[in-house]
Amino acid sequence: MFKHLLVPTDGSALSTDTARRAVIFAKEDGARITFFFAKPEYPVAFYGEGALIDPTTPEKFADMADKQAKEILSQCEVLAAEAGVACDSMTSISDVPYRAIIDAASSAGCDLIFMASHGRRGISGLLLGSETQKVLTHSTIPVLVYR
Repeated sequence: MFKHLLVPTDGSALSTDTARRAVIFAKEDGARITFFFAKPEYPVAFYGEGALIDPTTPEKFADMADKQAKEILSQCEVLAAEAGVACDSMTSISDVPYRAIIDAASSAGCDLIFMASHGRRGISGLLLGSETQKVLTHSTIPVLVYR
């Protein structure tokens, strides 16, 4: 049914578990996977009285984000390789993960976004927000939420 899944990951235990399940789902469906990681933008430092100064340069920050993305995505690629599922990986820089996820799925030609949800409800869900909820409400591509 689905031929190309986008699987966003942040390296957490929940998203790693979701990547495992996505690999099983893709294998059963004969689909391929694109794993995705949204790298954070360089934090803008405000200078002035009482401000903290971050000694990290934008270049060093970008290098650290690239290293983190490669580590996280390579773990997912190993899961897919072990199961014989074709996969690619991609990243983008964004402080708006839900938008980056939707854009990545569109640009990769994915027909399903397979992602995790922490399942927060009530006040914690309201206060913390949910990238998954934002993807669900803004995506025109079908979304499968794994919990």
